[in-house]
Amino acid sequence: MGTPLAAPGLLLLLLAGSAGLCRALFSLPLRVSHPAAPAGSPPAPVVLRPAGGSRQQDAPGAADGLALASDPGGTLNFLAMVENLQGDSGRGYYLEMLIGTPPQALNILVDTGSSNFAVAGVPDPDVTSYFDPELSSTYRSQGVEVTVKYSQGSWTGVLGTDVITMPKGLYGSYTINIATILESENFFLPGVKWHGILGLAYDALAKPSSSVETFFDSLVRQAKIPNIFSLQMCGAGLPVSGSGTNGGSLVLGGIEPSLYTGDIWYTPIKEEWYYQVEILKLEVGGQNLQLDCREYNADKAIVDSGTTLLRLPEKVFSAVVQAIARTSLIQEFSSEFWTGTQLACWDRSEKPWSLFPKLSIYLRDENSSRSFRISILPQLYIQPILVIGDNLQCYRFGISSSTNALVIGATVMEGFYVIFDRAQRRVGFAVSPCAEVDGAPVSEIEGPFTTADVASNCVSSVSFHEPVLWIASYALMSLCGAILLVLIVLLLIPPRCQHRYTDNDVVNDESSLVRHRWK
Repeated sequence: MGTPLAAPGLLLLLLAGSAGLCRALFSLPLRVSHPAAPAGSPPAPVVLRPAGGSRQQDAPGAADGLALASDPGGTLNFLAMVENLQGDSGRGYYLEMLIGTPPQALNILVDTGSSNFAVAGVPDPDVTSYFDPELSSTYRSQGVEVTVKYSQGSWTGVLGTDVITMPKGLYGSYTINIATILESENFFLPGVKWHGILGLAYDALAKPSSSVETFFDSLVRQAKIPNIFSLQMCGAGLPVSGSGTNGGSLVLGGIEPSLYTGDIWYTPIKEEWYYQVEILKLEVGGQNLQLDCREYNADKAIVDSGTTLLRLPEKVFSAVVQAIARTSLIQEFSSEFWTGTQLACWDRSEKPWSLFPKLSIYLRDENSSRSFRISILPQLYIQPILVIGDNLQCYRFGISSSTNALVIGATVMEGFYVIFDRAQRRVGFAVSPCAEVDGAPVSEIEGPFTTADVASNCVSSVSFHEPVLWIASYALMSLCGAILLVLIVLLLIPPRCQHRYTDNDVVNDESSLVRHRWK
């Protein structure tokens, strides 16, 4: 999600004197990344599992099976789900959903980096529609307040349940946990065309606790669909904050063969909270960064459609920027461009992508002795964002630094058809046919490669998930409370119960009090 850019008049003023050059740089504050990594309040003892909804007909087979084709007579029709998304990488991809009885149509942001399903529940100046629970005869409030905080923005609302219908490809209505957003800060931003968020990660991230059944878990249980979904976002080479009409597909319950070419390469899910994977190394222009593989996974590496950019741990980001600057054909490139505070502008007749190298990410294969690499060409990370007048096209750097994760966001995901195979605990990547610019593909997948040159495990064995941190916090608070209680009791002990020193009691340098004091 991004904020509106500066007024065109200001931009033209900034470019005055350089309009005749084929390349120009100007400073422009940007805030376009929306990493959806919730870090909300501690869990409350809430158990929310909606009752089963209605459906026209159950899909055949076990719920954890792998669906590879549509079942027109059942619950799913994958072909109908093709191009059910709209949006762009700058403000996210969303789908239409019908909520309540009678149905209220809303656009819902697809986010694989969080786990709550929430919609605007009151009017907001930055949203065009909202869900009114009072108009739905099937809405049931749970009376539980929930707050979710993201890297950018937060919201507070109330949990409830209602029926939802998806107009394309999933037949029937289903009862789902839904939070109505009553207050928000920097969550609904100007220009966004969605009215809520669909968190598709695991219930470990659900707020206020993991006992809140997630949207997709409810569909798997009620509709008996396979525990798998897949995602294609088609914004390669297009403006990151354009008209919002770029296409995309969210396929619930399986894989649609028309959405990818070549083979699907799978990497294991390391932990079931985010879609955490294991990154082995990065290459820029075919050159290994030569970093310890643990640096790429500090403190986690995740696949998150709700994050705009490719986000890298600070040390990795610095190495990538240095490698790109070293191998690119641009001399003395502005450092502000790399940090996201400055755009780079070229004459519209020029294509700057030929000046930059390819970026490759190596992931561990299901066979742990092998790896494969996904590569993005500059068309995916040097992103058009603004047109100035008739002559200039301005671009941003689609990679940023992160303090706590490597995030494979929309910058990378727009090059691939990504399969979230929860049943077999793996994430798959295949080349997306819509990842083309001027008729040429801008993404690649190659493998297998040996992992003999990397550690057998690049992920820390101690993973401090948010639930673990909450437990540790409660344990420490309990310990502090117990110690405080003991001190209060000691202070209240009557003086007659305390020991009175006599002349025989000597405290000197040989006493235990002195001998064992902290040095």
